[in-house]
Amino acid sequence: MTMNQLESRRRRATAALAVMAALVTVAPAIAQSAQIPAPPQERPVALINAALHPVSSESIPRGYLLFEKGRITALGSGDPPALPEQCEVIDAAGRSVYPGLIAVCTTVGLIETEAVVVTDDRAEYGSFRPEVQALAAVNPDSDLLPVTRAAGILIAGVFPQGGVIAGRPSVARLDGWTNESLTIDAAHGVILNWPITEWVSAPWLDRPAEDQMRRIAEDHAAIERFFDDAKAALAQRDADPTRPIDLRFEAMRPVLEGREPLFVSASSVGQIEAALTFSKRRGLRLTIVGGAEADKVAALLREADVPVIVMGTHRLPTRRSDGYDTPFTLPARLHAAGVRVAIAAGDRPAHERNLPHHVATAVAHGLPRDEGIRAITLNAAKVLGIEATHGSLEVGKSATLIITRGSALSGDIEGDPLEMTTQIEIAFIDGRRIDLGSRHTRLDEKYREKFRQLGIIEPR
Repeated sequence: MTMNQLESRRRRATAALAVMAALVTVAPAIAQSAQIPAPPQERPVALINAALHPVSSESIPRGYLLFEKGRITALGSGDPPALPEQCEVIDAAGRSVYPGLIAVCTTVGLIETEAVVVTDDRAEYGSFRPEVQALAAVNPDSDLLPVTRAAGILIAGVFPQGGVIAGRPSVARLDGWTNESLTIDAAHGVILNWPITEWVSAPWLDRPAEDQMRRIAEDHAAIERFFDDAKAALAQRDADPTRPIDLRFEAMRPVLEGREPLFVSASSVGQIEAALTFSKRRGLRLTIVGGAEADKVAALLREADVPVIVMGTHRLPTRRSDGYDTPFTLPARLHAAGVRVAIAAGDRPAHERNLPHHVATAVAHGLPRDEGIRAITLNAAKVLGIEATHGSLEVGKSATLIITRGSALSGDIEGDPLEMTTQIEIAFIDGRRIDLGSRHTRLDEKYREKFRQLGIIEPR
């Protein structure tokens, strides 16, 4: 090899190393928020003259709400009683107070941008991985968290994806320095992606029906076998505690014992019926995720007291024979049939901020407004197992709440969070006042200043 060839190789290697170093440096910055998490609540706070919407009880047109050390200590109609010393008083006249909204099923925090693979932690390798906990991979510095908070969404059920058993959802507050400080519940339930139950005829699929049905049978048998193995392994370890712990099977224990739900991703009638039969036979607590055709088996869901997480309303119908508004009216039809409904955005994490608009579409198509609010507050809290501490405004619960202001343009002065013109003016998580700024608000101010300097809009 000549000296020129050696020098050429050296230059290429140096360039490659430089590119790799740049990628290592830049990748974390892509997902680095400049927001500073709020400090703990230092003194009591009283909200007065506010329209209170507890969700768990009737609204109060003009009332007060007190909280201290992150917990609600009093609320009621009219003027408050004697306030504690050094109490901060916020006059919320013309404003509304709601519980913080809950993104019941999302991947926010697990991915920053699909264009950069190193920021995508939505899935692990393998088909059966119940030991995976979503919160271990959530990025507390994600720029998407402040954007989501600005829409009034203060809590998230973060669901890992992929495989047959994707892992365990985590329940997180959307403000904190570390994964531990985000944690409300590190792991609640297990996610099972139910296989299809019928063969598919499509131009892009050339696999014969017999092959498809054989694969479907194999997939279902693998699920049965894994649950059988988990049950047997746990029974053996209970009989002999000295046996080594299998983390996969140990993660299944709260679900197999009926203490936590099995979240089954299922949309078609066949999938939902199969999941219902499976969970009933094994004595499992079931929650359906997706449920595009859940209304067709609503009687079975109601009888088994199985809630449904509707994965967004801004989508196309599942079947060509469905009406264009089938996704819009699904929550209303499920509610009318007596099925408990929570609503998720079902979209990319960057669009999680649109969750209230998905609910507003359901309300505009028949879902009672109060049920729409419950679908992203108290019902969502019940699905995630945190209803004892979150999801409504009640004495003893977390002071995780939003103060909203409406607009005369919409005719809603007090600030319905389902209205697009409503502004989230103030937010508290566990009594801590949260910075509602975000990359969006910074860019908004930047370009408003540009147009002020150009004389296109009036200066302040």
